[in-house]
Amino acid sequence: MAELAWADVEIDIPFYDVDTYRVVWHGNYPKYFEVSRCKLLEQLGIPYSTLETLGFFYPVVAMEVKYLKPLHFTQRIVVRASLREYRNKLDIRYIIRDYQSQEVITKGHTDQVAVSPEGDIQYEAPEQVVQLVEQALASL
Repeated sequence: MAELAWADVEIDIPFYDVDTYRVVWHGNYPKYFEVSRCKLLEQLGIPYSTLETLGFFYPVVAMEVKYLKPLHFTQRIVVRASLREYRNKLDIRYIIRDYQSQEVITKGHTDQVAVSPEGDIQYEAPEQVVQLVEQALASL
């Protein structure tokens, strides 16, 4: 499936994300995904605050992470979030690369679905969300 839109963020690995070997703990990778996902959603005109104003939450319902190589303290990385689908769910893919070498370190994927404040899952994205994403995609 094609990359519809993407956003990159640069992150310097902080000390509080690493273990005694100065390797990033595996549970911190989703945090890096979240930083890039927030930038992508902002670029698409649907930051979480807008989604909430429209009356929907978009929780992560599935996540996959492939750890290809470890990340280390002070390493600079680039995290790319790529939108693949938005009509039924937000299907976002992630690639973490070393900033200098551009070597792929980690790959990942999340699915998010629209949920009403009452907890009702929406099996299709709300029309307002679809319109905002399509407007943003048209301007790219």
